[in-house]
Amino acid sequence: MEKLEVATFGAGCFWCVEAVFQQMAGVRTVVSGYMGGHVDNPTYREICTGTTGHAEVAQITFDPEQISYATLLEVLWVSHDPTTLNRQGADKGTQYRSAIFYHSDAQREEAIKSKKEVAPTFWSDPIVTEITAASTFYEAEKYHQNYYNENKNVGYCRIVISPKIGKVRQKFAQKLKVTQ
Repeated sequence: MEKLEVATFGAGCFWCVEAVFQQMAGVRTVVSGYMGGHVDNPTYREICTGTTGHAEVAQITFDPEQISYATLLEVLWVSHDPTTLNRQGADKGTQYRSAIFYHSDAQREEAIKSKKEVAPTFWSDPIVTEITAASTFYEAEKYHQNYYNENKNVGYCRIVISPKIGKVRQKFAQKLKVTQ
């Protein structure tokens, strides 16, 4: 019987985060949503104002027997720029912050260690990723779910998401899902 765990990461637009982690073997589901704010049941429109305190996140359900939390963190460091405060590319605002929302003390400790020891192997500037206890996760609207896979030809997907996926596929080729 599988014992699944949950990881929650913010790394800019949740479409990017979702698409990257969907590629990884051992990842069962990835759901786009919101975490870390002070408004109950926020909508995308509210999140976009930057006033709710939420980050756009992906909540990842994974099998730790197939992919470790440490490896998920490494994928996070490779797939976005954790050195820019409240910004990923053209996306600006606290809702796009780099964040790790931990679900246990073990995840907290692993995140702190990874931020200190692993992230600097990829980035020379200071890492600004926040590490915070997970709070209520609010699933984003249905049209945000599986966005990249259903919209690969949209400009944002081709220009922003596809290169991130390519970078992760190159770095983690042995840890990708096998596609038929």
